[in-house]
Amino acid sequence: MKNFTVERLSFDALSELPNSWTNQDYTALLHEMAYDNPDEIEPAELKAMCLMSLTDLEPTEAAQLVLGYLFGEELTTGQIENLAHQMLTEKLWEENPQLGQHEGFFKATQLLYEAYNGKFPRTEAVQFQVQLTAENAEDLAVLDAQPEAPLLRLLAQGMPDNTLLKRLFGDQLAGTSFPEAPHIIWQLRTIRQEAASVVLEVVSSAYWLDDFKYADTYAATTQADDVAVAEEG
Repeated sequence: MKNFTVERLSFDALSELPNSWTNQDYTALLHEMAYDNPDEIEPAELKAMCLMSLTDLEPTEAAQLVLGYLFGEELTTGQIENLAHQMLTEKLWEENPQLGQHEGFFKATQLLYEAYNGKFPRTEAVQFQVQLTAENAEDLAVLDAQPEAPLLRLLAQGMPDNTLLKRLFGDQLAGTSFPEAPHIIWQLRTIRQEAASVVLEVVSSAYWLDDFKYADTYAATTQADDVAVAEEG
């Protein structure tokens, strides 16, 4: 077990994931919608034109198009059609059993929510910075290879016992195999690193990590995943 002091430095609620849609994406979607010469649109206007073009479609048609763009190689046409209908009422980034697709469902819903002025569910994510200070400087290496699992083990200890992460993934948090971890932490960035401490910025769904907003400074332990077990699983 590696011993750390965990300190929450900031916490913000987001309705959009940072850098989740690019001008290249908007151009590609406009091509999908057979828009005339999307490559000639000024970069500053691409998003607005894309949103406007989406609203020329029925909401479920637009949802099919966006899901097809994001998941065309993973899902069948029939699955995309079903999910497009579900998207109007369901928070697929929380409720769909395929954890690896949650970030994509969030991105799709975020875009459609904005285009259709709220006809789709409102997306809720969190972004926060956390400082991790290791009791022994060399223990910081636990975050080197696959940081999401050991990081989630540290974060969970600052959240209430009834928090969803603990209820659904208690065994993974306690053990050494947590293959779902990278699908729970969607974006992870190192802000600052020193000999025995690191400041990380985390972006995730509010569904998983909203309770971390109550965390203060606390002591916690963690362990890395057993890589062989994780890869086999």
